[in-house]
Amino acid sequence: MATVVRFREPFRGVTAVNDEFERLARAFFEAPRNGAPTNQAWAPALDVWEAEDEIVYAFDLPGIPESDIAVELEDGSLTVGAKRERTNEVQSDRFYRYERRFGEFTRTVALPDGVTEKDVKAHYGHGVLEIHVHKPEQAKPARIPVGTTVEGEQA
Repeated sequence: MATVVRFREPFRGVTAVNDEFERLARAFFEAPRNGAPTNQAWAPALDVWEAEDEIVYAFDLPGIPESDIAVELEDGSLTVGAKRERTNEVQSDRFYRYERRFGEFTRTVALPDGVTEKDVKAHYGHGVLEIHVHKPEQAKPARIPVGTTVEGEQA
């Protein structure tokens, strides 16, 4: 039995192959070699979940002092930035890999409309930055009464 397949996007497969090739090339050329540090940017893992009255953003930031973390709210966006420094250099012929990323990062997430500074609370503990964003009250549509007019009278 023959299968009929719609052919709407003829170059989708080519694009996917090209994207995968670029990803592999980046991984190959930017990967650490012989323990040499890389300049590739890093971004911490982020979990987001929604509770009844808030949205919680949790960033994994192990090894970063609280004083090196910045949280900013501007134009409906939440930006988190931090810097993680390498604490010790290993000077040994037996050290094989550097897999943990170091350096600075910034990550921006969009917030619901109407969030203000008083709606945002941040807590840092055990290497996890949790940002609790209280959901703003949704604007309710205003009901406009419709009046009737009688000829010659104004409502």
